[in-house]
Amino acid sequence: MGCGLITFRNAVLLVAVFSILGAVLQGEHVMKTIGTGIVSTELNYRAILVSMICSGFFVTLATIFRIPVSTSQAIVGGVIGIGLAVGAEVNYSKIATIAGSWVLCPIMVMGLSYTLSRVMGYVLRRLQYGAMLVQNAIGWLAIFSACYVAYSMGANNAGNAVGPIANLGIVPPKVLLLIGGLSIAIGAATYGRKVADTVGKGITPLDIPGAFVAQISSAFGMHLFSMLGIPVSTSSAIVGAVVGVGLVKGASAIRRKTILTILMGWVFTPILAGVSSFALYRLINLFFT
Repeated sequence: MGCGLITFRNAVLLVAVFSILGAVLQGEHVMKTIGTGIVSTELNYRAILVSMICSGFFVTLATIFRIPVSTSQAIVGGVIGIGLAVGAEVNYSKIATIAGSWVLCPIMVMGLSYTLSRVMGYVLRRLQYGAMLVQNAIGWLAIFSACYVAYSMGANNAGNAVGPIANLGIVPPKVLLLIGGLSIAIGAATYGRKVADTVGKGITPLDIPGAFVAQISSAFGMHLFSMLGIPVSTSSAIVGAVVGVGLVKGASAIRRKTILTILMGWVFTPILAGVSSFALYRLINLFFT
């Protein structure tokens, strides 16, 4: 929606429907990783509540300031902090795999979007993009690719959100994933416009073909890692794809200040979520133990 192809309201409706579908149909892979892959020891209610509050706080704070940070990074940082606070066994090899994917995914997606942009430019020149039929076709492709982004986002982020409470056994996994998908839809409706403006306009201006390429590339990357059960950053995938499109226009088309702000958000989000989870849990235990 950053390119202005559809209204924000219609974009939110698409995100709601397809993020819920992605969450319910394929969100279980990431949910298992967050639930048992990072900390093998079963966490208590208090620890889970603290990790989710701290993770959600920093994601919400960044969203208010229009910084597209990662829910995956926040919740992974929060779970690690809680694991250390309770003295649980932390799976550092799994953490290394997840952290590596945070670097690999945006690079992979950026390369894919750059290549597809070159191919798209060549095809459109041959087909005469100014023709109304071609413009309409690209417009519909962009809308379909936005639906794929929402589906992939649901498959990855819903598992992040509900993973910590999946092992408590109080709610069936599919119901948890449905709640996670609905939460993504509510978040898109309430705070999504600010981040959409940053990604769609703040990094590099996107036309409709550029939006299609960025969306299909980022969706593919998120979907691939979701199937592997690896919680990747939705924001890093989308930002990487937008940067790849911008590089076709030349490095000068990329707004470096915006990129630097986003990178700082990616670095500090898991650190702050982890440190605050650790500190808050220890503080609460002083009063309730």
